[in-house]
Amino acid sequence: MNLFHESRLTLRLALPLMIGQLSQMLMGVVDTLMVGHLGVTQLAALTFANSLFHIPFVFGIGLLSGISVFTSNSRGANDAASARGSCRHGLYLATALGLVLFAITWVVSMHLDLLGQPAAVTAQTTLFYRILMASAVPALASIALKNHADALNRPWPSFWIFLGGVGLNIVLNWVMIRGRLGCPAFGFEGAAWATLISRTAILVAMFVWLAHAKDLREWVPYHWFRAPDFKDLRRLLSIGLPASVQMICEVCAFSLAGLIMGRFGSDSMAAHQIAITLAATAFMIPLGLSMALTVRIGEAHGAGESQRLRPIAVSGWLLGAVISIIAAALFFVFGKFLASLFIDAPQVIALAGQLLMIVGVFQLVDSLQVVSAAMLRGLQDARVPAIMGFASYWLVGLPVGAGLAFGLHLQAIGVWWGLAAGLLIACITLGPRLWRKTRTRPAATLA
Repeated sequence: MNLFHESRLTLRLALPLMIGQLSQMLMGVVDTLMVGHLGVTQLAALTFANSLFHIPFVFGIGLLSGISVFTSNSRGANDAASARGSCRHGLYLATALGLVLFAITWVVSMHLDLLGQPAAVTAQTTLFYRILMASAVPALASIALKNHADALNRPWPSFWIFLGGVGLNIVLNWVMIRGRLGCPAFGFEGAAWATLISRTAILVAMFVWLAHAKDLREWVPYHWFRAPDFKDLRRLLSIGLPASVQMICEVCAFSLAGLIMGRFGSDSMAAHQIAITLAATAFMIPLGLSMALTVRIGEAHGAGESQRLRPIAVSGWLLGAVISIIAAALFFVFGKFLASLFIDAPQVIALAGQLLMIVGVFQLVDSLQVVSAAMLRGLQDARVPAIMGFASYWLVGLPVGAGLAFGLHLQAIGVWWGLAAGLLIACITLGPRLWRKTRTRPAATLA
């Protein structure tokens, strides 16, 4: 009964988060669909730009994960002042990091030719990459606000705001890529401009909602802009930095895999982009579940209810397993069909179909590792999981992938089997740690 009760409560919170994460991923899916019809070179350039974008962006997402942890802890302890501080300082971190990343990547964009990609692909990438990185500033700021709202168990308003942003992005893609409704045709770069405008609109809408939400007045900063408290900043970073390391180890492995694909030609890059887009789309469901589990574990931890921790954890694993089995079945049965929606190139579709079979294989371990890591963060345990993540992806995943790709000449197939090996190691190391951490004992000993 405890498992059923906790699963029901988790799903109630997770549903808008899962749909919200999936809707955000639809921005990338729409970009890939529309750019794919421009040609293989443009799709390969999108792969290149996204591989470079996701590394710093996911670092920022990880850095902001402390907002969910400490806001949920504060809600469990009924400490509204502490929650307001987490929100304000999280917004400071998001804005500052977005601006710094944009400045750094502007310099990087001037030397893309040094990364060993085909010349035609590099030439298409520079301006798109700069616009995309500019969109990281409003994107990270809106994620900071969303994390705070989700941790207060108010996920639906932000869900509708983010979904509206996705709809706006779809319309703007249609208008700006090919030039509709009197707008100039920006071509490939039009997708990046659409993303920047949509993410800015989302940020504005989040501010407006939070500023006027009467039931959250006590939990939202009374004054958004005031001198920062460095104690609060250090507290957020104590969770955010190791969480960033853990997340970026995984994303860097997948992004580096995208760069490796450039060694095998444009077809491999295009197939990889299709496979990674669909895999990442499926991953949004367990990711949304994991966000809900962070909040639920964090709130129980903050309230000192240690007897609820293990039922929440086990229910999270069970929900993650069910989700992954459904996703795996879809990839096994419909892999090639899904790939054919992105591009009309038989050789690319065939390779993408093979990669999606591998994606189906690792769905279970991917779901379990992400929910385990999220629940450990809710217990303010982030440093050791970060080390586990580094070992899984960089000491196992990438070396195995490189050995299979170049040593056994499996090329793109080998790279993806290596990624699967890294996810397996992450799963079998994080799970037992969470099991130990959720033993019934005083909450003060869990950190």
